[in-house]
Amino acid sequence: MWMHIGIKDIIDILLVAFVLYQTYKLMKSSGSIALFSGVVSFILVWILMSRVLEMRLIGAILEQIVGIGFFVLVVLFQDEIRRFLLALGSHRGWKFISRLFSRKTETDNEQKFVAPVVLACMNMARKKTGALIVIQQDVVLTVYEHTGEMFNADVNARLIENIFFKNSPLHDGAMIIADNKIKAAGCILPVAQNADLPKDLGLRHRSGLGMSMETDAIVIIVSEERGKISVAHMGKLCTNISAEALQQILSKEKVVSDFC
Repeated sequence: MWMHIGIKDIIDILLVAFVLYQTYKLMKSSGSIALFSGVVSFILVWILMSRVLEMRLIGAILEQIVGIGFFVLVVLFQDEIRRFLLALGSHRGWKFISRLFSRKTETDNEQKFVAPVVLACMNMARKKTGALIVIQQDVVLTVYEHTGEMFNADVNARLIENIFFKNSPLHDGAMIIADNKIKAAGCILPVAQNADLPKDLGLRHRSGLGMSMETDAIVIIVSEERGKISVAHMGKLCTNISAEALQQILSKEKVVSDFC
């Protein structure tokens, strides 16, 4: 006999499918897809044994494991959970709602840094000068700013190039830009441990990707060896980005995934 399925049941199924799909994408990008598949397989076995076949003994054992396993999953997938919450919190719909209650005007949000950053990246790529530039979004980066030298300077292409000049004491670290100001330089960023990254990508690319996994910042990487521009955002790294594409990403006309 078929059970009655209402609108709420359909919405429930769609929500579960959406969450599973988003979780799958996060696990795939972080290289944890095998672990995710194992967890899903275990849950299916648990449902089959305890709910469908009604095996009480093994069902009770599996239920105890599931109860403890929740805390284990939080530890195992803490990076993925953080990224999921960041993706949820930075969704355009939520941003639109937050703007309704914000007193900032459009002129306050003008992205004056875009042109000088793009120009500086073009020049540094041509000269094969390595650079790592972090553009703050919704997540405040104060913790990372204090790992380097603090600034409060207007964004200027020549200043950016001078900071990343190979003889500069700050050239090895990252620059952080927030609120149209250079807030810090020579900063230390978290390094991604993703084994799927190509071997020719160095520490700058791994640091840029790691920062994009920990926060919602847009990270620009200029390769010293290849003279190419890469951009990392929300755990996704796109290499060989053109100046036009970089301008569109920073102006939020397009997202990083559009160029991958």
